[in-house]
Amino acid sequence: MTTDPAALVRRVGARLDGRRPRIVVLGDALLDRWWAGSADRISREAPAPVVRIADRADVPGGAANTAVNLAALGADVAIVGAVGDDDGGTALATLLAAAGVDITGLVRIPGFATTVKTRIAGGGQVLVRLDEGDAVPDEARALVAAAALAATRAADAELVCDYGIGSASGAVREALAARGARPPVTVVDAHDLAPWAVLSPTAVTPNAGETERLLEASLGPDRVASAVLQRDALLAATGAAGVVVTLDRDGTVVHDAASTSRTVAHPAPDAMANGAGDTFAAALTLALAGGEPLPEAAAFAQLAADVVVRQPGTSVCSREALRASVEGPARVLDTDRLEAALDADRRAGRRIVFTNGCFDVLHVGHITSLKQAKQLGDVLVVAVNDDDSVRRLKGPGRPINRAADRAGVLAELTSVDYVTVFGSDTAIPLLERLRPDVYAKGGDYTPAMLEETPTVEAYGGTVAILGYVSAHSTSGIIARTRALPEAAG
Repeated sequence: MTTDPAALVRRVGARLDGRRPRIVVLGDALLDRWWAGSADRISREAPAPVVRIADRADVPGGAANTAVNLAALGADVAIVGAVGDDDGGTALATLLAAAGVDITGLVRIPGFATTVKTRIAGGGQVLVRLDEGDAVPDEARALVAAAALAATRAADAELVCDYGIGSASGAVREALAARGARPPVTVVDAHDLAPWAVLSPTAVTPNAGETERLLEASLGPDRVASAVLQRDALLAATGAAGVVVTLDRDGTVVHDAASTSRTVAHPAPDAMANGAGDTFAAALTLALAGGEPLPEAAAFAQLAADVVVRQPGTSVCSREALRASVEGPARVLDTDRLEAALDADRRAGRRIVFTNGCFDVLHVGHITSLKQAKQLGDVLVVAVNDDDSVRRLKGPGRPINRAADRAGVLAELTSVDYVTVFGSDTAIPLLERLRPDVYAKGGDYTPAMLEETPTVEAYGGTVAILGYVSAHSTSGIIARTRALPEAAG
């Protein structure tokens, strides 16, 4: 992958800030149940571990997991499929709605058993999986087909998740193929991709086993090399403009009409990881809907999949988690990028706190004050004086540490969300532009002493004075250090 990961994530995020694409997920929604506990003895009745259940969790699975991932990444999502009017269907619908997914197209079928997969884990290891549920009957598929046509009429993209349960086959596939108009982007994630060639998809995402079924041949021990060589055969068999062969720990092989490329996976071993394929398909579709070419869209999807394989259970990659995975939990941003990030935080209802200073030699007083500042809101921005402004404020011989180093150290603190560097003698220009909810300063000030106070109060913000931390100052530390005798030799 040649694209810079942080730049790619920022680019896709900027498009989402401008417009959320409408993406419809069509297919087999199921409920994943996770029962976990300790397993430290063997049953007397049979050679099986005894699991003392401590935690139970219901999460969306299959197409429902894909839909929830899309919503978490920032898309406007609707789901179409069939579930029962049973407890599993009710739980699934509730989870989807809570995640912000439009469930208008989720058809509830009387007497139909929703597919539920229950995993029982002990000591961090899945010991058994229990599957239950019905195949979608033919008469229900007609209802799903009607819902699919209505949902995709004004969509920017559609993602088909056909796992063989029946919500995306028969009458549903026929209705989609017969449409006069369709969304600009169609992605298909299916156990059997051959029947979906009638849609001429934008992209398909077969895993290793699905690729072998398409080719009717084994990929052999070097799966990557084999997948690279099968470009023409895969494009022909799927009828797709692009094929992304997903090879779990080996990343992906990406074929389109013009080129073949790869993405490299960075997985973390976890016996309970599940659903990374759903996340990959979701992120791929989102990036394609945003205008990314297939190789870059696959790179974006790989980054999202790498996030969820580090989490146990059926997991979701949020936009925030993806951004943190490539830029770190705190980010050093220029003013334009910081302003865009804070605009997104405001839309999410987060309270923004701002503080500033030289932070030349970071000490416990700084750290304590920053922790206090973070407690005043949800997002803490720290503005750091650049080297020239430190010299003007503190005199010759300062700063001790360059601005880039000072900002980088601050960015590693868990209390700090964003760091920016500025060159003015006061923070007034930044405050006028960023308009934080709270302007926080150390306890050796009062609001009346601060030149910034009128600016903050003029736009409706609040000035907060933090608790004073005595006996800690940068100047004192520097003076004591310079007074020490130089080491001999």
